[in-house]
Amino acid sequence: MSRSPGARVRAATALLVVAVAAAGCGPSDPSAEAGSSTLVAYTGQSGDYQINFNPFAPTSIGGGGTIFQTLFFYNVLRDAEPTPRLGAEFAWNEDGTQLSITLRDGVTWSDGEEFTADDVVFTLDMIAKHQGMNSTGYAGRAEAVDDTHVVVRFDRASFLDGPSVLGRTYIVPEHEWKDIADPAVAVVEDPVGTGPYLLEEFKPQAFTFKANPTYWGGEPAVKRVRYLSLSGNQSGTAALGAGQIDWQTGPVPEVRDVGKNYPGYRAGITHANQIALVTCSSTALGCRGPQTDPAVRQAIYHAIDRAQTNALAFENTGSDISPGFLLPDRDGDLISDDLRNRTAPMRPDPTKAQQILEGAGYAKGPDGIYARNGEPVSLTLSTVAGWTDYITAVDAIGRQLRQVGIELTQQQVSWNEFVDSRDRGAFELIIDSLYQGPAPDPYYLYNYFFSTAQTAAVGAKPGPNAGRFSDPQVDQALDALKLLDPTDTAARQPHLDTIQTRIEQVMPYIPVLTQGTISVYHDAKFTGWPTDPDLYASPAVWAHPDNAEVLLRLRPTGK
Repeated sequence: MSRSPGARVRAATALLVVAVAAAGCGPSDPSAEAGSSTLVAYTGQSGDYQINFNPFAPTSIGGGGTIFQTLFFYNVLRDAEPTPRLGAEFAWNEDGTQLSITLRDGVTWSDGEEFTADDVVFTLDMIAKHQGMNSTGYAGRAEAVDDTHVVVRFDRASFLDGPSVLGRTYIVPEHEWKDIADPAVAVVEDPVGTGPYLLEEFKPQAFTFKANPTYWGGEPAVKRVRYLSLSGNQSGTAALGAGQIDWQTGPVPEVRDVGKNYPGYRAGITHANQIALVTCSSTALGCRGPQTDPAVRQAIYHAIDRAQTNALAFENTGSDISPGFLLPDRDGDLISDDLRNRTAPMRPDPTKAQQILEGAGYAKGPDGIYARNGEPVSLTLSTVAGWTDYITAVDAIGRQLRQVGIELTQQQVSWNEFVDSRDRGAFELIIDSLYQGPAPDPYYLYNYFFSTAQTAAVGAKPGPNAGRFSDPQVDQALDALKLLDPTDTAARQPHLDTIQTRIEQVMPYIPVLTQGTISVYHDAKFTGWPTDPDLYASPAVWAHPDNAEVLLRLRPTGK
């Protein structure tokens, strides 16, 4: 006899309440927490936190937007004017080689020091000097005209640098950061920022932000935000049932019945990030293993049963994914007519997968696994322990690949181990999502994940391009796009076509699904959440700086 999600939640609730109380995360009585202005959040963190509030470090656990602010906020979910934050206004010259920024006056750092244009110039210069921080290829030269005005000059048209400089560069205090030797990886334990929150307490099981009483925009109504570390997605679901969490992003059983299963809560689903099997793809950059062969990657692409994976792992919340990595809903008009598949097939084609392998010189051995030159197509795929949806997806994909003669072994690791192996290139396959850029334009995702400038040889830390993909055709198209006005769609389309068709051919990131990002929030305790039709920011608790925008809009109900 099957048990309902509610029964599973109740069975885990008692243990969860004890665990949360033992972690120093508040009262074990959910009603005591519900009457306060403390918001309890769960990002999906599995295992203990390791302190680091450096917004540029890959091991950062928070602070982007909440402690460290950008100049403006850009909403990647819709085409809207950027919202001023540390910046008041900005303007480009006619040829896109000079960006003039006016800063907000009267802002102070949380230690009482004055925020000035020198801090902005210092931050931009720091990014330019450290490749590990420069995820967008920023090549500007910043100058402080006076305390509230900055000019950034470029050698060529750089309109597309605007959202990255203005909307995704976290400004840090020069007086605190000037002596940090390697700011790309430095551990920041006592962050000093301009944002609406301060770090109040850190423990490996939870950390707490408190409202900044001197915040330039006024002290937030949400007085504390407590981020929990649990054992994984199942614990997060149990925490919802216990009333211990107010905001969570991650899989929830029977998500379309959240209001019935968790009274007082609501759920939202957004489709912005693409789930992919990231391959260490380039032998020239030091990658080793069967996945370095494009034929193997193409065979995996055709062997995946996306409909089955969506049902088993994601409650059918995933949606179509394009092999050219444009978002079908947002970017449908830009998807190239030259692609073999406008969107990846939802059902597998085992015959095609095997034909691709055999055409590349592979033969099936007595164990049913394809091999070439004595090397079997046997791969290890890493995922983060506790990420139950991805773990289930990998289990399903492993069975699907076995049917076409590809062996897949799942390896579950901690988050920090995952990041370390990804950055060193010490992997064959990992499952992860490709995120969008600072504005709703596909250029940014391409520049992050497919540009040679954003990768590095195995053993060295890359930018976002962990797949070690490097292709001159794609690089040339990206360079051409950067020189064009982003509103000139006719001039841009041939370059977008080149990128899409090339990455479909080579496939360093094997598309799985466009992720249905599930966020559950306590609507009875706080009002002001981003919902249709007013998605003023991403509702994902881990999205930054969006999460700060959400916290600033929320109001406790006192319930």
